[in-house]
Amino acid sequence: MLQKTISPIDGSVVHEVLLASAQEIDATLESAARAQRDWKRVPLPERLAVCGRMVDWMVARTDEIATELTWQMGRPVSQTPFEIRRGFQERARHMIAIAPDALADIDAGPKPGFRRFIRREPLGVVLVLAPWTYPYLTSVNAVVPAILAGNSVILKVSQHTPLVAPRYAQAFAEAGLPPGVFQHVHANHDAVLRMVGDRRVAFVSFTGSVDGGRAVQQAAAQRFIGTNLELGGKDPAYVRADAPLAAAIDNLVDGAYFNAGQSCCAIERIYVHRDIFRRFVDGFVALTREYRLGNPLAADTTLGPMVRTGAADFVRAQTAEAVRQGARSLVDPREFPAGKDGTPYVAPQVLVDVNHQMRVMTEETFGPVVGIMRVESDDEAIALMNDSRFGLTASIWTSDAEAAIRIGDRVETGTWFQNRCDYLDPALAWTGVRDSGRGCSLSRLGYDALTRPKSFHLRVEL
Repeated sequence: MLQKTISPIDGSVVHEVLLASAQEIDATLESAARAQRDWKRVPLPERLAVCGRMVDWMVARTDEIATELTWQMGRPVSQTPFEIRRGFQERARHMIAIAPDALADIDAGPKPGFRRFIRREPLGVVLVLAPWTYPYLTSVNAVVPAILAGNSVILKVSQHTPLVAPRYAQAFAEAGLPPGVFQHVHANHDAVLRMVGDRRVAFVSFTGSVDGGRAVQQAAAQRFIGTNLELGGKDPAYVRADAPLAAAIDNLVDGAYFNAGQSCCAIERIYVHRDIFRRFVDGFVALTREYRLGNPLAADTTLGPMVRTGAADFVRAQTAEAVRQGARSLVDPREFPAGKDGTPYVAPQVLVDVNHQMRVMTEETFGPVVGIMRVESDDEAIALMNDSRFGLTASIWTSDAEAAIRIGDRVETGTWFQNRCDYLDPALAWTGVRDSGRGCSLSRLGYDALTRPKSFHLRVEL
């Protein structure tokens, strides 16, 4: 079956690829399993060197890769290089740097006549299922640490960003990775679920929708293998009365609209203390109006199209529904003439007079729309932030660090920010609660999921 990738920029066909047959997938799995048995015996310093060279290869081609990615999914070319030069590189190099310590044997302590330690064994074949939103950023979270830990990797990327996988393959080949340790497949959903159920797959890392994560978990549950699931988000921000207002506005506008709001940790709902509500909203709207919606290949474009027209239509419908229910829109779409019905181009929008009876404040929007609510107190803000089936990230904007920690202890989320948002620090665990997923990637803890403990209990004196 031929799969076509349509560019949201102009509707042209960017790439065509044949989906893998059952026989091709079987050969890929067998090759990965065979290659992993040799790769795990390669000394860690050599693994580190290979991954380091792979990153160097990617970074050296940042501009080329960025333009390619813009054509595939529509993010402005003025922003896309950040994915490789900053995020991809930062995460990969951090996991390389901490690998010797994170993967070292754990000494169980002295015991007369014995030597005891715990070794971190690779799992085997790791299947990485990556989305189109940030295909390099989300995949690198698993690909690099999995290979460093001695696993082999099979990467399956979204149909919207098919060129990401061969880029990895080129980079690893140039870096000297043995054949079979990294491979990629293009496959439909049914074929992917069969791969999850295959005895040769030892772990699955999935980033995508809640429904997709549920399907992966159900397939994996039949085999007692681990999964890491990064799913949806409806990430909130709370702007306290003592917030650094200018910085809060600047960062939250960016957190809401970067990548056209198409991020699992984008800011989708904001709660503002009544004392500064009007000033915050006025500043937020003024900065929103400075965005330029248009062709993402133009250097001055700051807001590109959504990945496809259907996604844009969903955002328009959710916004219109909220307005019918009493929400008030503060940005006239006519200020953004490139935004037109029937296209992937959507004008940014700010909604007030919103409440939690509206889907725009409770269900994932995944577009350039944000709802802003007035709150009377910390307690009210906490209750509203927790009133969600998601829990990936949340942020507070305040000058009081102790209050930030105290409030953060009560907010149910995987990551809690003070005075920043929409960022992933690779030294910290990336995780979510409830429908935002399960498991953990990055940080030292990320290696735990990609290895299994093997205990060595040696009697050295008889």
